[in-house]
Amino acid sequence: MSTVRFQYYTGLKRALFRNARLSGTFNDWGETPMQEIVGEDGCPAFEAVVEFDDAMAGNELRWGVRLDGPAGANLWGVPTENPPPETGKAERVTIVPSAGGVSTARYCFTVSRFFGAQKFYQHGEERLRFVVWAPNAQAVEVVFGKKDYGYIHDDGRGIDPAQPVVPLHRIGGGSWASEPQGDFASSVGTPYMYRIRTAEGATKYRTDIHSRWQIGRGGVDPAQPGAGQWDGTPATLEGRVSCSVIVDQDMVREEFEPTTDPPRQISDEQFWASEFDPARPVPTRLTELVVYELHIGALGFGGSGPGNLHDAMDFIDHLVKLGVNAVELMPVSETSGNYSWGYGNSHHFVIESSAGGRDKFKHFVRECHRHGIAVIQDVVYNHFDNSAERAQWMYDTDQHERNCYYWYEGRPADHERPEHGYLQNGSSGRTPRLWEENVRQLFTSSAAEFVEEFHIDGFRMDLTSSIHTGHTLDRPHGPAVEAPNVFGHRLLREWSRTLHLVRPTALRTAEDHSGWSEMTAQPDVGGMGFNATWYADFYHDLIGDAPDHGGHARVLHGAGFGTDDPLRLGQFCGSLSRTGQTHVVYHENHDEAGNHKGTLRTICAAVNNQVLHGPTRDYAEARVRVVAGISILSAGTPLFFMGEEIGAQKPYKYDNVKDSREDILGERDGQGARLFRYYQDLIRLRRGSRAIRSRSIDIIHASDENRVIAFVRAEGTTHDLVVASLNNRPFPDGYILRTTADRLPPGGWQEIFNSDAATYGGTDLGNCSATLPSRDGRIDVRLPANGLVVLRRT
Repeated sequence: MSTVRFQYYTGLKRALFRNARLSGTFNDWGETPMQEIVGEDGCPAFEAVVEFDDAMAGNELRWGVRLDGPAGANLWGVPTENPPPETGKAERVTIVPSAGGVSTARYCFTVSRFFGAQKFYQHGEERLRFVVWAPNAQAVEVVFGKKDYGYIHDDGRGIDPAQPVVPLHRIGGGSWASEPQGDFASSVGTPYMYRIRTAEGATKYRTDIHSRWQIGRGGVDPAQPGAGQWDGTPATLEGRVSCSVIVDQDMVREEFEPTTDPPRQISDEQFWASEFDPARPVPTRLTELVVYELHIGALGFGGSGPGNLHDAMDFIDHLVKLGVNAVELMPVSETSGNYSWGYGNSHHFVIESSAGGRDKFKHFVRECHRHGIAVIQDVVYNHFDNSAERAQWMYDTDQHERNCYYWYEGRPADHERPEHGYLQNGSSGRTPRLWEENVRQLFTSSAAEFVEEFHIDGFRMDLTSSIHTGHTLDRPHGPAVEAPNVFGHRLLREWSRTLHLVRPTALRTAEDHSGWSEMTAQPDVGGMGFNATWYADFYHDLIGDAPDHGGHARVLHGAGFGTDDPLRLGQFCGSLSRTGQTHVVYHENHDEAGNHKGTLRTICAAVNNQVLHGPTRDYAEARVRVVAGISILSAGTPLFFMGEEIGAQKPYKYDNVKDSREDILGERDGQGARLFRYYQDLIRLRRGSRAIRSRSIDIIHASDENRVIAFVRAEGTTHDLVVASLNNRPFPDGYILRTTADRLPPGGWQEIFNSDAATYGGTDLGNCSATLPSRDGRIDVRLPANGLVVLRRT
């Protein structure tokens, strides 16, 4: 008889799954109970031993695991798909060993506790083991750095001679592992790197792609000429190129800013025990959210350096006062540069060290949750950091076609120049090698860790269209060549399946401008499994300050010239009506706040970038109140970029974050006070109305000439009517809206909100306390100039 030991490793510390059953071709996809065990990584795992007749030797077996978990009972527990790619089947494959042989078929649901410097449980002891994926390497060793230096030069300077070198051995699948080392606890805090003998025999020092901490907390790369003089300390060293650090993932610093040396540590379970306030529940549905997009590096107002997690903790009070219930963080994983936007990461399991690192990030998330604020994390999988020479780039070889983290087509001889064989993501870098399962699991496992270890409530995935569409070869001359996109589809499905199994309520939104309906379809029917997509057409129709979007309605752009010319509100109706189709909508985001060519902050676009003082500022704020109101009261999930609530003016560019910062807290109590008050009340209206929180929207009126648009938001018996005017003159004697009685129910309507209130800087023109009658789909409403009113049927 031959024996196969089937193992399912979760790689997650919590016991999320139970009642696991083995299923495969050998039992006609029936169910064989699996025994629950503790894996060598200390995490829950499951195992079943199956014997096969000798005649089965050499046969291929396809298998998987069914289990019960947070998402329900009888779930398929294998999100990872196997070739061929077009089948989309999430199954594993193993071969029956020869007669009398014994083999192990192991599947890791996540590799969060497999790769890297991890605890290894042996005979009841916690030991240290290193595992790295280096498929082209001839040999791999771990060398250790000095804690007060944190960098190992290409010639080996910086290696701590007091620490013995640890050799690794091949374990299959291109991975290398060490023997279990000493006591894990005594190794915590030790800097290390991998010393790799490449396929060509050269020696390279590489960071751990699966590290949890990079010792560098500054921005200087000692190997880059002109990068600045490095003072030889981790405080000024760029984390992307520094040593990785051994971390105990099961412990957290008790205090955000430690007052003891060494800092007091508590267990992860103890830390999260006081995470929530029952009086301020954290929202879990997209329809409940009002999202504030935040770049941590743009905080630290008045300081000389970039913002950090200390500044973010202090900023939570501002978010609470504003009334938002979700904060979307621009990427926080390790990347280059202190002021970087973060779009292009080198270490997806590391929280940017210069921002404060993993423990402070946990404190920030916990504090948000205590105040009823969900945390949505922006993640980037369409390319790596463009300066990843010590991380992903040429990790274990100098051969382009074997560059294990990057997608290369053909051989160098097939291209005009060897580097032209790399696939581009269509925006900002070279495409990851998505046909490698280890590369895809790098992304899916890091997302699972964000949810499990950092308690993130959801994600925004950057530029998904560059993942699922055809990729273009890097050819500056000649016709573009597209490569297959099926592996991009595979990544998106696997990522969605993984998160659904770990936490089904985790929000999955995508920056996707393709209009592809499969993005929000379920993976079981070929979809990508996202809850919603960002809706750029809405922005370009409502604001439209980008000069290369002339085909859009560009409503605010047109109003900003100060003329009385018609606005294309009729055209805008199309995108406004589609906001209810599982979209995240915005009147400003980080890309459109001055980074995209020709774009301006909203308040500047409102007056065609004129100097904002006196009457010009009044006009600008009035128009801002209108477009912000349309966006936040639409049927989509509203989002806006930091600073909009106080009328931020500086263009926010990826390469000029330092000079783009504005003192949001100071402006809140200064010239931005009226706008801040408006946002507070507008958000309160959104969150307090079941009709406005719904996905229902009916546009009952749009006049290009009068520059007026009106739409009804309804849920059950609650009907709210939003009427917005960008006319430079008021309608003090009333403006008549006409539609059919079924779209505007008869009865009395009471004004509940008016953007022209004096408290916001307006003229107080509105409908006072009068009850306005609607008959036969007709209602007469007094409208302020550049104003928005909301009426509710009584």
